[in-house]
Amino acid sequence: MSPNLIALLYLASGVLFILALRGLSSPETSRTGNYLGMSGMAIAIATTLAIAAPSQITTWLIILLGFAIGGTIGTVIARSIPMTAMPQLVAAFHSLVGLAAVLVAAAALNAPQAFSIGEPGAIAMASLIEMSLGVAIGAITFTGSVVAFTKLQGLVSGRPVVFPLQHALNALLGVALVVLIVWFASSESHSAFWLLTIVSFVLGVLIIIPIGGADMPVVISMLNSYSGWAAAGIGFTLGNEALIITGALVGSSGAILSYIMCKGMNRSFFSVILGGFGGETAAAAGAVDDRPVKQGSAEDAAFIMKNASRVIIVPGYGMAVAQAQHALREMGDELKAAGVDVAYAIHPVAGRMPGHMNVLLAEANVSYDEVFELEDINNDFPQADVVYVIGANDVTNPAALEDPSSPIFGMPVLEVWKAGTVMFNKRSLASGYAGIDNSLFYRDNTMMLFGDAKKMTEQIVKSL
Repeated sequence: MSPNLIALLYLASGVLFILALRGLSSPETSRTGNYLGMSGMAIAIATTLAIAAPSQITTWLIILLGFAIGGTIGTVIARSIPMTAMPQLVAAFHSLVGLAAVLVAAAALNAPQAFSIGEPGAIAMASLIEMSLGVAIGAITFTGSVVAFTKLQGLVSGRPVVFPLQHALNALLGVALVVLIVWFASSESHSAFWLLTIVSFVLGVLIIIPIGGADMPVVISMLNSYSGWAAAGIGFTLGNEALIITGALVGSSGAILSYIMCKGMNRSFFSVILGGFGGETAAAAGAVDDRPVKQGSAEDAAFIMKNASRVIIVPGYGMAVAQAQHALREMGDELKAAGVDVAYAIHPVAGRMPGHMNVLLAEANVSYDEVFELEDINNDFPQADVVYVIGANDVTNPAALEDPSSPIFGMPVLEVWKAGTVMFNKRSLASGYAGIDNSLFYRDNTMMLFGDAKKMTEQIVKSL
């Protein structure tokens, strides 16, 4: 295959990746974006295999076996994973990208001639720098993603893990990384390489453990960015233009998404990295459970909503856990049939990954025209007769605007309390994932609907 044809094919795959990102920016075009991304990856893989052109049949058998194993695992996961587990699945996939970067760098160090970067003991300094950056970012991505997965999966507490001199230790390890990179790039020392890998593994854990549950959407997008930069770094080592382009696209888009998420939470990127909020006031949450609340039934909710002019539905992670999106759409359809104006309000960090609620509503065939982001609908709550909050706790907490001592103070939230009546569907009065009590439960215009989100919504549909 000629170099010009190779460059053309890699360029085509890069263009398809860019178009895929463009398509994924909207629920209406996301399916097309996925198809474009898969097509670009297919071209990149086929071109890379054509360049390598292994002559031994055993090599081809190993490649095909790898495709079969990976394809089977991916198919099984795609068909069986519930939408509620999507955030931890994304974190797990990020960890694999990071680990792949570490393994490729180790292979390049031990067999540089196979990667056309020199001979053992005589690798070019530029390649050594690329390898060191790739392995550092990859190792941090791997362990950081594993920690994020365990938090999201509930294997460990989602609250921040902090200890004395934590920031000082992270800073010390950061300096150690720089020293080890210089040592490795100047000497090609295997000891420096493995020390660099170990320090990066440790730093990945220490970066993520102080981040609390409320910051998890930022963590997901941040790790997405890390995995992209790790891939780009290894792309330079391999001399693979497609990997460089793909890694740069993923890295930059993940960084931009992290910025958008932080802006949506009124937090700086560094404040998230240096210790996210979550759990600080959890101990006090149980102390306020004795305050009186208004409790209603599905029949009460149906009667009030059917006689309303405008109802705004605010979905959250509770809806995802109960898989209540289909019942929610049925409720919306019943209300619209009764002449009620229905809209859906989405907070940018609702759920545990960016776009979590949008995907679930799209899965239930909720019209895109009825779904609005925070900045587009927040001013409409005073004109709403009813707001139906289904499992969205932290993103509707008035403390973000009213309590300067609250860890979430200053975070933009959906101002649902300004509506005539707030119906809050939740299993109990327990605090949300951020570990912060929600004073909305105890307001005069709030009616608590205790119970499973899907069952409660189905009961409301029957009553309607």
